[in-house]
Amino acid sequence: MPSSIPPLEASHIPGPTPIADPLVSILIPVYNEEVTLEQVVRRVAQLDVAKEILVVDDGSKDRSVEIADRLAGEFAAGRTIVRSLPQPQNMGKGAAVRAGIAASEGDIVLIQDADLEYDPADLPALLEPLITGHADVVYGSRFSGGQPQRAHLFLHYVGNKVLTLITRALFNTTLSDMEVGYKAFRGEIVRSLTLRSNDFRIEPELTARLLRRPEIRLYEVPISYFGRSFEEGKKITWRDGFKALRALITFRFDKG
Repeated sequence: MPSSIPPLEASHIPGPTPIADPLVSILIPVYNEEVTLEQVVRRVAQLDVAKEILVVDDGSKDRSVEIADRLAGEFAAGRTIVRSLPQPQNMGKGAAVRAGIAASEGDIVLIQDADLEYDPADLPALLEPLITGHADVVYGSRFSGGQPQRAHLFLHYVGNKVLTLITRALFNTTLSDMEVGYKAFRGEIVRSLTLRSNDFRIEPELTARLLRRPEIRLYEVPISYFGRSFEEGKKITWRDGFKALRALITFRFDKG
Protein backbone atom coordinates (compact mmCIF):
# COMPACT_ATOMS: atom_id res chain seq x y z
CA MET A 1 0.00 0.00 0.00
CA PRO A 2 1.52 3.39 -0.97
CA SER A 3 2.86 5.47 1.90
CA SER A 4 1.91 8.85 0.41
CA ILE A 5 -0.76 10.43 -1.73
CA PRO A 6 0.37 12.18 -4.92
CA PRO A 7 -0.67 15.82 -5.42
CA LEU A 8 -4.05 16.28 -7.04
CA GLU A 9 -3.59 17.53 -10.61
CA ALA A 10 -6.69 18.00 -12.75
CA SER A 11 -5.67 16.55 -16.10
CA HIS A 12 -8.90 16.91 -18.05
CA ILE A 13 -10.35 19.87 -19.91
CA PRO A 14 -12.48 21.82 -17.40
CA GLY A 15 -16.20 21.18 -17.44
CA PRO A 16 -18.97 23.76 -17.10
CA THR A 17 -18.71 24.17 -13.30
CA PRO A 18 -15.11 23.81 -12.07
CA ILE A 19 -14.25 24.44 -8.41
CA ALA A 20 -11.18 26.62 -8.01
CA ASP A 21 -9.01 25.96 -4.92
CA PRO A 22 -11.71 23.95 -3.10
CA LEU A 23 -12.05 23.29 0.59
CA VAL A 24 -12.65 19.54 0.96
CA SER A 25 -14.57 18.20 3.96
CA ILE A 26 -13.55 14.60 4.63
CA LEU A 27 -15.99 12.78 6.92
CA ILE A 28 -14.62 9.80 8.85
CA PRO A 29 -17.36 7.91 10.71
CA VAL A 30 -15.73 5.84 13.47
CA TYR A 31 -16.81 2.99 15.70
CA ASN A 32 -14.07 1.16 17.62
CA GLU A 33 -11.31 1.78 15.06
CA GLU A 34 -8.36 2.58 17.35
CA VAL A 35 -6.07 0.27 15.33
CA THR A 36 -6.42 2.13 12.01
CA LEU A 37 -7.86 5.58 12.80
CA GLU A 38 -4.60 7.48 13.22
CA GLN A 39 -3.12 5.95 10.07
CA VAL A 40 -6.24 6.91 8.09
CA VAL A 41 -6.17 10.51 9.31
CA ARG A 42 -2.46 10.92 8.65
CA ARG A 43 -2.75 9.48 5.15
CA VAL A 44 -5.74 11.65 4.32
CA ALA A 45 -3.83 14.67 5.67
CA GLN A 46 -1.27 14.17 2.89
CA LEU A 47 -3.84 15.09 0.24
CA ASP A 48 -2.62 18.29 -1.39
CA VAL A 49 -5.78 20.39 -1.04
CA ALA A 50 -7.20 22.60 1.70
CA LYS A 51 -9.26 20.28 3.88
CA GLU A 52 -11.13 19.77 7.11
CA ILE A 53 -11.11 16.19 8.42
CA LEU A 54 -14.23 15.57 10.50
CA VAL A 55 -13.80 12.51 12.73
CA VAL A 56 -17.30 11.59 13.88
CA ASP A 57 -17.06 8.98 16.62
CA ASP A 58 -20.19 6.86 16.98
CA GLY A 59 -19.94 5.99 20.67
CA SER A 60 -16.75 3.93 20.51
CA LYS A 61 -15.76 1.83 23.53
CA ASP A 62 -12.04 1.87 22.70
CA ARG A 63 -9.50 4.72 22.40
CA SER A 64 -10.91 6.16 19.16
CA VAL A 65 -12.15 9.42 20.74
CA GLU A 66 -8.85 9.92 22.54
CA ILE A 67 -6.97 9.47 19.26
CA ALA A 68 -9.31 11.83 17.41
CA ASP A 69 -8.95 14.51 20.10
CA ARG A 70 -5.16 14.25 20.01
CA LEU A 71 -5.07 14.57 16.22
CA ALA A 72 -7.43 17.55 16.40
CA GLY A 73 -4.94 19.26 18.68
CA GLU A 74 -2.06 18.44 16.33
CA PHE A 75 -3.85 19.55 13.14
CA ALA A 76 -5.41 22.78 14.34
CA ALA A 77 -4.32 25.28 11.66
CA GLY A 78 -3.16 25.59 8.06
CA ARG A 79 -4.39 23.63 5.04
CA THR A 80 -5.34 20.62 7.18
CA ILE A 81 -7.76 20.97 10.09
CA VAL A 82 -8.91 17.94 12.10
CA ARG A 83 -12.15 18.28 14.07
CA SER A 84 -13.25 15.65 16.59
CA LEU A 85 -17.05 15.31 16.68
CA PRO A 86 -18.02 12.55 19.14
CA GLN A 87 -21.63 11.38 19.15
CA PRO A 88 -23.29 11.13 22.60
CA GLN A 89 -23.94 7.40 22.08
CA ASN A 90 -23.77 4.65 19.47
CA MET A 91 -26.39 5.54 16.85
CA GLY A 92 -25.05 3.93 13.65
CA LYS A 93 -22.98 4.86 10.62
CA GLY A 94 -25.82 6.80 9.02
CA ALA A 95 -26.21 9.03 12.06
CA ALA A 96 -22.47 9.71 12.06
CA VAL A 97 -22.48 10.54 8.35
CA ARG A 98 -25.47 12.86 8.77
CA ALA A 99 -23.76 14.63 11.68
CA GLY A 100 -20.62 15.07 9.60
CA ILE A 101 -22.54 16.45 6.63
CA ALA A 102 -24.35 18.94 8.88
CA ALA A 103 -21.03 20.12 10.38
CA SER A 104 -19.17 20.29 7.05
CA GLU A 105 -18.19 23.56 5.41
CA GLY A 106 -16.40 22.29 2.31
CA ASP A 107 -17.04 22.96 -1.37
CA ILE A 108 -16.65 19.17 -1.68
CA VAL A 109 -17.75 16.61 0.92
CA LEU A 110 -16.23 13.12 0.88
CA ILE A 111 -16.83 10.04 3.04
CA GLN A 112 -13.75 8.07 4.15
CA ASP A 113 -14.19 4.93 6.26
CA ALA A 114 -11.84 4.55 9.21
CA ASP A 115 -10.89 0.91 8.63
CA LEU A 116 -8.59 1.24 5.57
CA GLU A 117 -10.76 -0.99 3.37
CA TYR A 118 -10.63 2.00 1.02
CA ASP A 119 -7.19 3.36 0.13
CA PRO A 120 -6.72 7.14 0.59
CA ALA A 121 -4.35 7.02 -2.40
CA ASP A 122 -7.51 6.86 -4.55
CA LEU A 123 -8.78 10.23 -3.30
CA PRO A 124 -7.25 12.35 -6.12
CA ALA A 125 -9.07 10.26 -8.74
CA LEU A 126 -12.31 10.58 -6.79
CA LEU A 127 -12.02 14.35 -6.47
CA GLU A 128 -10.84 15.21 -9.97
CA PRO A 129 -14.22 15.07 -11.80
CA LEU A 130 -15.66 17.39 -9.14
CA ILE A 131 -12.80 19.89 -9.23
CA THR A 132 -12.73 20.02 -13.03
CA GLY A 133 -16.47 20.64 -13.06
CA HIS A 134 -17.65 17.53 -14.90
CA ALA A 135 -19.45 15.89 -11.98
CA ASP A 136 -21.70 16.84 -9.09
CA VAL A 137 -21.25 13.48 -7.37
CA VAL A 138 -18.52 10.83 -7.76
CA TYR A 139 -18.73 7.23 -6.54
CA GLY A 140 -15.80 4.88 -6.32
CA SER A 141 -16.40 1.51 -7.94
CA ARG A 142 -14.92 -1.75 -6.75
CA PHE A 143 -16.23 -3.54 -9.84
CA SER A 144 -14.86 -1.38 -12.66
CA GLY A 145 -11.52 -3.20 -12.80
CA GLY A 146 -7.97 -1.92 -13.04
CA GLN A 147 -7.26 -1.56 -9.31
CA PRO A 148 -6.13 -4.06 -6.63
CA GLN A 149 -9.01 -5.99 -5.07
CA ARG A 150 -8.96 -8.37 -2.15
CA ALA A 151 -11.18 -11.35 -2.96
CA HIS A 152 -14.68 -10.43 -1.77
CA LEU A 153 -16.70 -12.52 0.65
CA PHE A 154 -19.03 -14.44 -1.69
CA LEU A 155 -22.31 -13.51 -0.01
CA HIS A 156 -21.29 -9.84 0.16
CA TYR A 157 -20.32 -9.94 -3.52
CA VAL A 158 -23.65 -11.45 -4.53
CA GLY A 159 -25.55 -9.07 -2.26
CA ASN A 160 -23.78 -6.04 -3.74
CA LYS A 161 -24.50 -7.22 -7.29
CA VAL A 162 -28.18 -7.86 -6.56
CA LEU A 163 -28.65 -4.50 -4.83
CA THR A 164 -26.86 -2.70 -7.66
CA LEU A 165 -29.00 -4.48 -10.28
CA ILE A 166 -32.16 -3.44 -8.44
CA THR A 167 -30.81 0.12 -8.22
CA ARG A 168 -30.28 0.13 -11.97
CA ALA A 169 -33.81 -1.03 -12.62
CA LEU A 170 -35.47 1.32 -10.13
CA PHE A 171 -33.58 4.44 -11.20
CA ASN A 172 -32.68 3.73 -14.86
CA THR A 173 -28.94 4.03 -14.25
CA THR A 174 -25.73 2.16 -15.14
CA LEU A 175 -24.26 2.58 -11.63
CA SER A 176 -21.97 -0.37 -10.89
CA ASP A 177 -21.44 -0.20 -7.10
CA MET A 178 -24.30 1.31 -5.09
CA GLU A 179 -23.04 0.11 -1.69
CA VAL A 180 -19.51 1.51 -2.03
CA GLY A 181 -18.34 3.57 0.94
CA TYR A 182 -16.26 6.00 -1.15
CA LYS A 183 -18.62 8.78 -2.22
CA ALA A 184 -17.83 12.45 -2.92
CA PHE A 185 -20.28 15.31 -3.50
CA ARG A 186 -20.45 18.99 -4.23
CA GLY A 187 -21.03 20.37 -0.75
CA GLU A 188 -24.17 22.34 -1.51
CA ILE A 189 -25.82 19.27 -3.03
CA VAL A 190 -25.22 16.80 -0.21
CA ARG A 191 -26.14 19.40 2.41
CA SER A 192 -29.44 19.98 0.58
CA LEU A 193 -30.53 16.34 0.94
CA THR A 194 -33.05 15.38 3.61
CA LEU A 195 -31.49 12.22 5.06
CA ARG A 196 -32.92 10.14 7.90
CA SER A 197 -31.10 6.77 8.01
CA ASN A 198 -29.08 6.03 11.14
CA ASP A 199 -27.49 2.73 10.11
CA PHE A 200 -25.96 1.25 6.94
CA ARG A 201 -29.13 2.20 5.06
CA ILE A 202 -27.46 5.57 4.59
CA GLU A 203 -25.78 4.15 1.45
CA PRO A 204 -28.99 3.28 -0.47
CA GLU A 205 -30.69 6.40 0.86
CA LEU A 206 -27.93 8.68 -0.44
CA THR A 207 -28.06 6.94 -3.82
CA ALA A 208 -31.84 7.11 -4.04
CA ARG A 209 -32.00 10.79 -3.08
CA LEU A 210 -29.38 11.64 -5.69
CA LEU A 211 -30.71 9.52 -8.55
CA ARG A 212 -34.18 10.98 -8.12
CA ARG A 213 -32.72 14.34 -9.17
CA PRO A 214 -32.02 14.02 -12.92
CA GLU A 215 -30.04 17.26 -13.02
CA ILE A 216 -27.27 15.74 -10.85
CA ARG A 217 -24.28 14.45 -12.83
CA LEU A 218 -23.04 11.26 -11.14
CA TYR A 219 -19.71 9.75 -12.22
CA GLU A 220 -17.84 6.60 -11.16
CA VAL A 221 -14.10 5.98 -10.93
CA PRO A 222 -12.35 2.64 -10.27
CA ILE A 223 -10.88 2.25 -6.78
CA SER A 224 -8.87 -0.30 -4.82
CA TYR A 225 -10.55 -2.41 -2.16
CA PHE A 226 -8.85 -4.06 0.80
CA GLY A 227 -11.88 -5.71 2.41
CA ARG A 228 -11.79 -7.15 5.90
CA SER A 229 -13.16 -10.43 7.18
CA PHE A 230 -15.50 -10.58 10.17
CA GLU A 231 -12.55 -11.76 12.28
CA GLU A 232 -10.68 -8.60 11.24
CA GLY A 233 -13.55 -6.34 12.28
CA LYS A 234 -16.00 -6.15 9.37
CA LYS A 235 -19.38 -5.01 10.72
CA ILE A 236 -21.89 -5.24 7.86
CA THR A 237 -23.84 -8.54 7.64
CA TRP A 238 -26.41 -10.20 5.37
CA ARG A 239 -29.17 -8.64 7.49
CA ASP A 240 -28.00 -5.22 6.34
CA GLY A 241 -28.50 -6.39 2.75
CA PHE A 242 -32.22 -6.95 3.34
CA LYS A 243 -32.47 -3.58 5.07
CA ALA A 244 -30.75 -1.96 2.07
CA LEU A 245 -33.24 -3.56 -0.31
CA ARG A 246 -36.19 -2.21 1.66
CA ALA A 247 -34.50 1.18 1.83
CA LEU A 248 -34.02 1.33 -1.95
CA ILE A 249 -37.71 0.72 -2.54
CA THR A 250 -38.80 3.04 0.24
CA PHE A 251 -36.63 5.96 -0.85
CA ARG A 252 -37.47 5.45 -4.52
CA PHE A 253 -41.13 6.23 -3.90
CA ASP A 254 -41.29 8.28 -0.70
CA LYS A 255 -42.11 12.00 -0.73
CA GLY A 256 -38.82 13.14 0.82
